[in-house]
Amino acid sequence: MLANSMSDIAIRVENLGKQYKIGRLQKRHDTLRDAIVGTFKRSTFNVPTFQRSNVQRANDDSIWALRDVSFEVKRGEVVGIIGRNGAGKSTLLKILSRITEPTTGAVDLYGRVASLLEVGTGFHPELTGRENIFLNGAILGMRKTEIEKKFDEIVAFAEVEKFIDTPVKRYSSGMYVRLAFAVAAHLEPEILLVDEVLAVGDAAFQKKCLGKMGDVAREGRTVLFVSHNTVAMKLLCTRALWFNEGQILQDADAHNVVGNYLASLGEPSKRDGDLSKAFRRYSTGEARFQLVSVANHLGATTTSLYLGDPFRINFCLQVKQEIPEAVIEVNIVDTDGMEIASARTLDGENLAIALPVGTHEITLDSNLFLLPRKYLIELIVYHLQGQQIDWVEHAAEFEVMNHAREGVDNYRYWPIMRGYVRTPAKWHLPQGLRSARQTPRPEL
Repeated sequence: MLANSMSDIAIRVENLGKQYKIGRLQKRHDTLRDAIVGTFKRSTFNVPTFQRSNVQRANDDSIWALRDVSFEVKRGEVVGIIGRNGAGKSTLLKILSRITEPTTGAVDLYGRVASLLEVGTGFHPELTGRENIFLNGAILGMRKTEIEKKFDEIVAFAEVEKFIDTPVKRYSSGMYVRLAFAVAAHLEPEILLVDEVLAVGDAAFQKKCLGKMGDVAREGRTVLFVSHNTVAMKLLCTRALWFNEGQILQDADAHNVVGNYLASLGEPSKRDGDLSKAFRRYSTGEARFQLVSVANHLGATTTSLYLGDPFRINFCLQVKQEIPEAVIEVNIVDTDGMEIASARTLDGENLAIALPVGTHEITLDSNLFLLPRKYLIELIVYHLQGQQIDWVEHAAEFEVMNHAREGVDNYRYWPIMRGYVRTPAKWHLPQGLRSARQTPRPEL
């Protein structure tokens, strides 16, 4: 079947499986760049297809990262891929990107593919940013004039104008990922594969990347988006695949899949603050959060807070190797993953902190006036340059009750307020408007 056939399929995966031998080196290309170059050289055919068969039976020292996976993605469709760590999501994208070969099954890709699976994918470290842009464009089969038309837009998006003629081996991880994403998204592939690499960037960069992926989708190109950002997935994707232990557990509308996935995660509060049991985390091992708890205005550990009360978040961070410049961030999100508020050690004096080896008890006091509902806490520590060290989603859960402590203004008007936070405000009213403080409040 040719790519210009009447089929509207962009990706077809049939009975795909990937088996790894535990403790054995897998056959691999000499370098990541060689893998990418080889990938796209093979992709110059109209319909790049490969398959493997005659597989030996699994032994005790093997594990299946993927097993019997089949699905199709139509042209112009934006599909999210969600699941716990180790569910097979990244393995799937590596197979689709030709970095890894499957053990069983077949993959058909109808169109040029660009992938962003890890920082600097497809970059040659000795080449400059400028040279790598043209290299990646050539790998995609673009002519020099086509790349030149996109060049300024790529550089502006990546915000690396001053360093565009510097070898990328001297780039920070943040610069690396900004340029890598800009190249992948702007060189107009028919199929864009994006893994959870956006977690490396800061919030502003992530927002810009999500906006660009939305633009790519509206242009009718196909996107496969692996992420734990469930809000972004519901905004960008019309459909989602939920992977569990190497197989597709659900393939349906993105809102439906995300809702079922989040419901399956259980309540973080049942861990009693012990983060060693947290499965939604991404860590390099340099440092790890160990314990977390929420305390009320009296300092007592709790999962329920009175309306309007200040609260405290306590946590322990174990540092295994010294980190000269680090940033600790605490995010409060709702149960759908929407970020409500954030606090960083970088705020205020705008300085990073040094983290010596050892276990450190850290406290964050908050006067944030949260409206009644359930909230989740995310804990993140990362290098000043943006490279993530440890990120724990759903680290803890707490609820703000719909009434205040006895003797405190009970804010009986809260149900008519919108949003998540009561905004501190000072009103300046024209003369003639009298105070109605002594007027009895109506019953709600």
